[in-house]
Order: sequence, then C-alpha cells, then structure tokens
Amino acid sequence: MATLRIIFFVTLLAAIVLAAPAPAKIRKRSFKVPRHINAPVHARGLNGGAAVRRVFNKYNLKGGFIAAEKTGALATDLKINASNSTANGTGTVAANPGDNAALFLSPVDIGGQTLNLDFDSGSSDLWVFSTDLPQQATTGHGVYDKSKSTTFKAVTGAQWQISYGDGSGAAGTVGTDAVTIGGVTVQNQAVELANAVSQSFVQDTNTDGLVGLAFSKLNTVNDGTKKTPQKTFFDNVMGDLDLPVFTADLDPDGTGVYEFGKIDATKFQGDMAWIPVNASSGFWQFSSAKFAVGDQVAENPTASQAIADTGTSLLLVDQNVAEAYYSQVQGAQLNSQVGGFIYPCAATLPDMSVAIGDTYMAKIPGNQITFATVDQANTTCFGGVQGNQGAGLQIYGDVMFKAQFVAFNGGNQSLGFGEKPPVA
Repeated sequence: MATLRIIFFVTLLAAIVLAAPAPAKIRKRSFKVPRHINAPVHARGLNGGAAVRRVFNKYNLKGGFIAAEKTGALATDLKINASNSTANGTGTVAANPGDNAALFLSPVDIGGQTLNLDFDSGSSDLWVFSTDLPQQATTGHGVYDKSKSTTFKAVTGAQWQISYGDGSGAAGTVGTDAVTIGGVTVQNQAVELANAVSQSFVQDTNTDGLVGLAFSKLNTVNDGTKKTPQKTFFDNVMGDLDLPVFTADLDPDGTGVYEFGKIDATKFQGDMAWIPVNASSGFWQFSSAKFAVGDQVAENPTASQAIADTGTSLLLVDQNVAEAYYSQVQGAQLNSQVGGFIYPCAATLPDMSVAIGDTYMAKIPGNQITFATVDQANTTCFGGVQGNQGAGLQIYGDVMFKAQFVAFNGGNQSLGFGEKPPVA
C-alpha cells in the first residue's frame, strides 16, 4: 500500500511539473539585407553636383557656392504619435540604389504592405508615403494604407516633421505597426505616415520613405509641445541579435550587404579597429583630425567632427583637406558651375585616407574615388571626395563604405573599421 502511495505521489508531482509553464527561450539571431543595382537609375547616369547638394541640404549645411534651391513648402500644424516594440523572425531582403547612388533601397514590410525604403545611418525616423497624402503626390510611389493593416494602431496627440536646407522635407501623423526587415519583425514599431511632402520627394519615385539607423534621440516625433523620440528599428531589435551591431559592406559598383547581429571577419583584412563615437549628438560621430594623400600624412588642426552616414554618396571632408587632395591630381579644379572638384578622367588619382578617431586611418584607393563623369564624352570626371565649403561637419558616406567594412555597435556606442582586400 505504501508503495502505491509513493507511485501515486510521484505521478502527481510529475503531472504538476509538466503542467507548469516553461520559461520563454529567446533565440538570438542575425539577418542580412543585400543591396542591388537599380538598372534604370544606373543607366541614366550619376550627377555629382546633385549629390553634393543632397548632403548639404540633409544636414542644413551652409557654405561656399552651394546654393540650395527651394523645392516646396511643408504643412507644419500636424498631429502625430508612436510607441515601443518587440522583435521576432529572421531572413534576407533585397535593396536597390536610387538617384545619384544616394539612396540604397530595401523592401520593408509594414503591416503586410511592402515599400522600398532608404536605410540611413544619418537619421532616426521611419517614415513612409501614405494614403494621407494627396493622390498627385503619390504617383509612382509605393504607398502605405493604414486601413489595410490589421496591426496598425493610431496614436493621437503627436506629430513629426523633417526639414532640409533646401526647403524640402516631410511631415505627418504617427502610429505603430508590425515592421519586418529581412524576415525579422518588430511589433508596435513607431511608423511615421507622411501627409505632406515637398516636390523633391514626390519626384524621387525610387523611394517610398526612410528607415533611420542613427541613435533614437534624433527621432523627430513630438506631442505638439515637446519632443517624444521613438525607438528606431535597430534599437528595438538590438537585444534579440547575436551581437548588438549592424554592418555596412558595399562593393565598388554599389552592390553589397547590410547585416544585423553579426560581423563577418572574412570581409576585411587583419583585426577590426574599434573607435568610440560621440552619441550625444544622435549621430555616429567621431573626431577626424588627420588625413593622408598617398603615403603623406598631414594634420588637420581645425578639423570638423565627422559622421558615418550610409545615406550619403560622397566623402565630404573639410575644404582644406579636399584642396590638399586635388592639388595632387593633374588638371583638377574646383568648378562652381558643376558643383565641386572635377578633373580629367584620364588622370591618375592617389589614395586618400581619413582618420577615424585617434588610432585608425581609413584608406580609399585612388581607383575608387571617381563618382561620375561630367560630360557626354566621358573626358571629365567628378570626384567622390568633395569639400564641405567650411560648413563645419565632415560626412563620410558610401565612398568610404565601398573601401572599408564598417560595424555600427549600438551596445557600447562604437564603430568598427576593417580595410577590405584590394580590388583588381
């Protein structure tokens, strides 16, 4: 009898243990976002002057002969909102560069609707073209329709607005929805729905909006009286990644891969150099007080701070640095009509290096510096290295990312750099 009681007790205890809820297991992960050439845009050719104006306008920089054109006014008295999120899933997503190689676009699923968005480490808003816009403003764009999403939640009493130095920008309302990138989903991700966009965005039919990858403090959402910044997609998925990083790996032709949660050591030579960033600005910002033309290293004692920006095409350096570089290029000149430094396409360009913090020099081979041709005969070229006209900020864009493998570490707020193998 005692034996039966013991068997009964053990059986009952086992049943209780089996009935208890098991603790949730969080599966760490990584995912890739490939970037592909947008053939129609590539065939139209690149415009160097427009690429310079784009970066000046993006950061509201003033200087020299860069004259911003007014392209449209924005509605300002708007109501917007947002909230926090959780992540799940894994996968891969394709991307395409837009005009002037300034936009590298990726399919992003928002509430079951796919839009082509720009991945931009120089901003922190996730905003999209929406059905709140007039129909004539959405022609040629993918448009987000909140009424077709079963997971969209409107949040009242908030607003957002992004303005650029040329008078362009976007503004609108905010809600939350399920956002999937590379198969990874963030539930309740803040999504900013445009109900006003300037003409420059209307005309750029390659992009349906933007995914900001800078620090969340730059997010522009407010409640009408004060800023209420919302978390970026990266901030929301970071805790579920193998590593709290995303990397930018661009090839010389503009193709490449963003990878979240992993650092692929086969993509660069030697050890990765890690440099802390000044995240207080909201940007991936660092000092850059030295440069080199070929093997000749020079100090830049009045150096501006620098920003790593995947949403910019060029390497925008202090004006004295650009002048020092092009003084070593035969036939080079600063042409105000074209909008930057040009030179004979037959010229031999030296390598260019810029300091990343105090310990690392990021080298760009001379054969990767030309950004575009200027004339139909392809005899005059526009440089991918350009001066900031004394604007007080250096912006290191795709010209650098094509030569350097770069890791953005949100965990300890640092940047990792590794030099890529030489291209034949």
